[in-house]
Amino acid sequence: MFDAGAFADDQLEKIKARIKDGKAIIACSGGVDSVVCAVLASKAIGDRLLAVFVDTGLMRKGEPEQVRDMLREMNVNFKILNEEDYFLDGLEGITDPEKKRKVIGERFIRCFEKEARAFGAKYLVQGTIAPDVIESGAGGKGLVKSHHNVGGLPEDMDLELVEPVIDLYKEEVRQVARHLGIKVSERQPFPGPGLSVRCLGEVTKESIEIVREACHIVEDEIQKASKDGKMDLPWQYFAALIPVRSTGVRNGERMYGRTVAVRAVLTKDAISATPARIPYEVLESISNRITGTLGDKVTRVVYDVTSKPPATIEWE
Repeated sequence: MFDAGAFADDQLEKIKARIKDGKAIIACSGGVDSVVCAVLASKAIGDRLLAVFVDTGLMRKGEPEQVRDMLREMNVNFKILNEEDYFLDGLEGITDPEKKRKVIGERFIRCFEKEARAFGAKYLVQGTIAPDVIESGAGGKGLVKSHHNVGGLPEDMDLELVEPVIDLYKEEVRQVARHLGIKVSERQPFPGPGLSVRCLGEVTKESIEIVREACHIVEDEIQKASKDGKMDLPWQYFAALIPVRSTGVRNGERMYGRTVAVRAVLTKDAISATPARIPYEVLESISNRITGTLGDKVTRVVYDVTSKPPATIEWE
């Protein structure tokens, strides 16, 4: 049986032994994996750790502010970078999801390298977990998709990686988070490349704004339904903007808008998953709110009922 306390103690000693008197930066997204690593590394080396949150412009609604407040509360040394233009410029014209992930992975590393030089750090701590490695085809396994923190890393990176939870699955990371008293222990996963992989086709500022609002609505409606006892909270739930337009009508006038797909799944390890059974009234509320909030930009909302396999949890 997995012992979260023993694991945390062991990793503290390993981080101390690896970094010694040096400095490190950590890629901190605000998700449970990176926050667990930030707390472990901070306990191990104190203010010789700098947590770096990169605002790529591809984050969830209100996320930069939430991460800032959380890192302050945890007394972790941190810095927030606003790099929206840098990432969106790099994604211009790209539609292939593998290329998106590699562009984002490289640009993340370039940001971290710059901050590491300024801070005098030699090490980069990452919240990579076992499914990231498995799906990226490491160790001779078949490639499913290159996670930005594995297959998306540039070969000429000049930072040494420290990955405390690389052998764990999500539920084990959550156990460590609970042991450490981390508030985001139950937070649902969010992809490292952010909303770029929930925006199928070319990533534009307008498309990201649409999918950001749609994701916020899906999260809010499902969380309210769970609190009201209408359904259990799924493991992961979000919206994706798919490159399909369809004719709609509002106030007797024709519209030609975008399509949003709602996705919610149940899983224990993220290696396989089944679609969550969302009550029809909740789906109807989601659809009405998305089309009402986003005006003539979205004319159709659909629900994805595909298991993993054959689908992956994210659309890209």
